Amino acid sequence: MVRLSLVKWKLIEKTMINLFNSQEKPDWFIYPQQFLRIVDQNLIYLDPWRIIEGDELRKRYQGLKERYPQRDLVPFAKRDDSDDIACWEKGSPGKVVIIHDFASTGWEQRETLDNFWSWLRKAVEDTISFDP
Repeated sequence: MVRLSLVKWKLIEKTMINLFNSQEKPDWFIYPQQFLRIVDQNLIYLDPWRIIEGDELRKRYQGLKERYPQRDLVPFAKRDDSDDIACWEKGSPGKVVIIHDFASTGWEQRETLDNFWSWLRKAVEDTISFDP
């Protein structure tokens, strides 16, 4: 992952959607540059997927910690036609895991993608095939 300069990170914190700030995020986590680029371009709605932010982000993060205490997950997107959540996980640098939230422990893992770009490609494909 690419590290942003502190000055640029502070600017992003103030101008982007309401993501975790540097005090809220887990110590091990840094938002991937690719993700920040897409959010900066306001590509946050790819129906049925959307980037989660604000209170929803914080509640989902806390809920994942409670439901799956053996995992250290940072959510960033939700699929609105299911309980699927795209997350980053401690110990899997760069990879994106799709978690079926509210599934029984051990059954929550749907998919692992190599990186954020792989998730974005999947989200675009889902958008193309999605029929609301």
